Amino acid sequence: MRALVAGLQDLEEKLRLGGGAKKIAKQHKEGKLTARERVAKVIDPGTFFLEIGLLVAHDKYDGQAPAAGVVTGVAHIEGRPSVIVANDATVKAGAWWPETIHKILRAQEIAMRNRLPIVYLVDSAGVNLPYQDGIFPGQYGAARIFYYNSLMRRKLRVPQIAAVMGMCIAGGAYLPALSDVIIMVERTSFMGLGGPNLVKGAVGQVVDAESLGGAALHTRTSGVAHYAARDDAECLHLIRQKIAGTPAPAPVPKGCPPAKPAEGLYDLMPADHRLPYNVEQVIARIVDADGYLEFHAKLHGRPIGVIANRRGFLKTTGGPRIGGIVYTESARKVAYFVENAERHGLPLLYLQDVSGFMVGVEAESEGIIRAGAEMVESMACATVPKIILTLNHASGAGYYAMAGQGFDPHFSFAWPTARIGVMEGDSAVQAVHGPELAKYKDGGQPVPEELEARIEQTRSDYERWLDARYAAARGHLDALIDPLETRRVLAFAFEAAAAHGHREHLALEVL
Repeated sequence: MRALVAGLQDLEEKLRLGGGAKKIAKQHKEGKLTARERVAKVIDPGTFFLEIGLLVAHDKYDGQAPAAGVVTGVAHIEGRPSVIVANDATVKAGAWWPETIHKILRAQEIAMRNRLPIVYLVDSAGVNLPYQDGIFPGQYGAARIFYYNSLMRRKLRVPQIAAVMGMCIAGGAYLPALSDVIIMVERTSFMGLGGPNLVKGAVGQVVDAESLGGAALHTRTSGVAHYAARDDAECLHLIRQKIAGTPAPAPVPKGCPPAKPAEGLYDLMPADHRLPYNVEQVIARIVDADGYLEFHAKLHGRPIGVIANRRGFLKTTGGPRIGGIVYTESARKVAYFVENAERHGLPLLYLQDVSGFMVGVEAESEGIIRAGAEMVESMACATVPKIILTLNHASGAGYYAMAGQGFDPHFSFAWPTARIGVMEGDSAVQAVHGPELAKYKDGGQPVPEELEARIEQTRSDYERWLDARYAAARGHLDALIDPLETRRVLAFAFEAAAAHGHREHLALEVL
C-alpha cells in the first residue's frame, strides 16, 4: 500500500503542473493566475479541495492532456460546499479534449445531484479540433453541458456562476450565457461566437478582440455579462460575494475520532489481493468510535449506514461461505437494510470488495437471480446519498449491486489497491481460452507456444485494465485517495451530499 500511494502521489504531483513551468510562467506574464491558483484563492482559506478526475486521460495523448485540461472538484466557498470547474489554459490553451467534456459533465452532475452551487472559471480556446468527433456530436457530447446548464437554471434551481477569465469562444460561450451570473475581467476576457479571424473570414469585418467580445462590450453594450472585474483577484472576490448570498447549509456535526488510528490502514490490506483481511478493522479506523453498531455508524457525528463485503472463509448456519461473494441470503439482507435506510433518511457508505454473485445449482435453486434483483432495485431506487469506496475487488454483477458507478452514486472513490473489472485475469483466461486448453489436455498434447502467448496477453491486458489508475484515467471513479485521507474525504463528501437536505431522485425529476 505504501508503494502504491507513493507512486500515486508522484503521478498527481506531475499532473498538477498542467502544461509545465514555461506555460505557467506565460500565464503569469499575461497577468493571469493559473487554474489551480484561481481555485486556491476562491475557496475558503485552509480548507480542503476534493478534486474530481485528476487522473482522467493521464495515460492518453502521449501525456499532453494532464487532467484533460480542466480542474474539477468540490470545496467550501463562504462555508458552503460548492462545485468548481476551472479550465487549465496551460494545457493546449484550455481547449476541450473528449475527456474534458466528461469531466465537466461529471462536475455538473455532482452539482445537480447534491444541489450545490457551481462555479465555472472559464479560460478556454474551445474545441480541440483534431478530436472534434469525440467532442462535438453525440448524446454526451459538448451539447450535454448546455443541457445541464438549462436544467439547473429552470428546473433544479442550482446556482451557477461563470467567470470568464480568458478566452471563451464559439459554442463554449453558451456555458456562461446559461449561467445565473457572468463576470468578466477587463482587458483579459473574450467571449464571442467567433474570434476576430473567423469574423473577418465569415463577414469581412476587421475588428480587435476587445471591441468584438471584451468585458467592456458585454457589460456596457450587449448586456450579456453582469460584472466587470479589474483583475483575477477582484473576479474571485466577486464570486465569493455571490456564493455568500446563497442559502447556508445546516451546521456540520463534530463527532469523535475513530476507535483505532488511521495509520493502520496501510498494513491491513494484504500484498496479495486474493488473501483475506478483517474489514471490521477498516471500518474501525474510519468511523467515529462513539455509538458504533454493525452496519450502522457515525462519521464526524453524522449517522450513516455501512455496507461492507467481508473477505476470507466464513462459517454460517447455512454452511461455509466465501467472503466477497454475494449469496442469496446476503443479497436479501442488504436489500432490507437499504430499504430501512431509505425510510429513515440514512446516507449509505458502500465499502466494496466484491467478487460477484454466487453461481451453481444450489444458488440458482435458492433464487439468487431474484435476490440479486432485489438488492439492485432497492439500491437503484434509494434517494438517500450513496457513496462508494472500492478497497480491493469490484467484479461482476456484485460491483453493480454494491452501488457501482452506473447507478449514479453521489460520489465514488477508491484506494490504489482497487481492481475494477468484470473478472480477474485467471478467470478471463479460463473463460476465453479454457475450451482450447481442455482440448490439448484431453489429447495429452503440450500447449502450443502461440496459445501460451495469447494466454499471457490476456493476463497482461486484464492486469492493466484492473489497475486502479486505469479506472481513474477513464473516469470510472471520482478520485483515487490515500487511505489516510479516507475519513476526511468521506466526511466532506457526505457533508456535500446532505448540504441542502433534498430527497428527490434526480433521474426521475429531470425526466
